[in-house]
Amino acid sequence: MSSENILISDEILDLKGVSCPFNYVKAKLKLETMQTGKILEVILDDGAPIRNVPRSLKQDGHSILLEEKINTNNWKILVRKEK
Repeated sequence: MSSENILISDEILDLKGVSCPFNYVKAKLKLETMQTGKILEVILDDGAPIRNVPRSLKQDGHSILLEEKINTNNWKILVRKEK
């Protein structure tokens, strides 16, 4: 059995096809409903969404734990709510 840390999300938010800045607003609102320390998995489109949403959430004080390309057009990020 592997001893590496496996991150498991507490909530999943699929924002495929949602344009900026609405994807950031939806992720921010979702995080506001979650308890500190919980992890939100967000699915984003390639391009502006993956460039802007993680940066904006980090500026809000949250931690970006993972940015992973999951297919040609989409990314998965894991965000830990910090406050």
